[in-house]
Amino acid sequence: MLGTQLQFAETMLPELSPAQEKLLINLADPEAPAEWGKELSASGLTAMLANAEFHGVLPIVLRKFRERGDADLPKDAALLQKLDELRDQATTATGQSMLLQYHGDRIMKALAAKGIPARIVKGPVFARKLYRQAADRPFTDIDILVDPASIDEANRTIAECGFELASGEAESRELQEFKWLEKENSSLLIELHGNLVHDTGMRRRLSLGFRELQAIDNGETDTPAALLTIGIVHAAGGHKFHRLQLCVDVLQGVRALKSPEEESRLLEAARMTGIELELATVLNVTGCLFGAPRAIALADRIEPDLSIRLAKWLITGNMLLRVNSRERLRSRLSRDVFRWVQRLARPRPHAA
Repeated sequence: MLGTQLQFAETMLPELSPAQEKLLINLADPEAPAEWGKELSASGLTAMLANAEFHGVLPIVLRKFRERGDADLPKDAALLQKLDELRDQATTATGQSMLLQYHGDRIMKALAAKGIPARIVKGPVFARKLYRQAADRPFTDIDILVDPASIDEANRTIAECGFELASGEAESRELQEFKWLEKENSSLLIELHGNLVHDTGMRRRLSLGFRELQAIDNGETDTPAALLTIGIVHAAGGHKFHRLQLCVDVLQGVRALKSPEEESRLLEAARMTGIELELATVLNVTGCLFGAPRAIALADRIEPDLSIRLAKWLITGNMLLRVNSRERLRSRLSRDVFRWVQRLARPRPHAA
């Protein structure tokens, strides 16, 4: 698995200079050209790779290194050895994603045979729909969303497919999130959701479940507005901005909006699901990080109230990039305060 479970995530990340942070952001953007100067040192590249791994964007960085070639890299034995190790891990991660996809498809067929409406969300769908190269977006679990009324039957079906429950029953019901591990291979994780908003304190204001996604898709499947809505909830509702990858998903989601009509559908989805605060915050920080004015313009179409102004002030690019640096306590405080803003924010009034 690439990301927080690997070596670099065990300790505080090496600090990056502003120039190195800029390079990391450039390399993390799937559609930006692979550009860096020959003056970059071996230690600087090693530090950047550590940060890329933690932030879940290492597959994109490694692809760009491969496309440009290693000729311009410093001739440093430790750096080249580390690159070889990371490339091997990336190959393993791709295989793991393929195996997860197989089991996810198998469970979906079993659910369909029982007439249980369900959809796979996040990882494999993002990889297929939002990224030109699916290997840029490996995933470490399969997320399946069902209507809350179908949770019990869906859980029984997953158990029949050879998985065992790995989360507590009472807590899982409260969060509407059940974690299942394959009996023969505990690295294979399936998560069953009744709602993609798990924080019960926030769910009074915002909700993203099976029915809401059906309404957003309006007879289609995995529309750009639906995928971007999921990406925003994932970044701001589930993981609280702890990885750059969350914003890369959102960046790609913005790029998938091909018309003013699709933009309007996104804004209507935000109103319907109650995520206008999250949409304005996530799009703003994503646009600022990656120099994406369209994302900022979309964020600004949500009329800011006090909670949105405060959220934009709290959630900055520096806060996200330095989540596990010397400034991690400040980053953690900002993200914790943001979570309280989410919980205390009132539903926004809308004209009839």
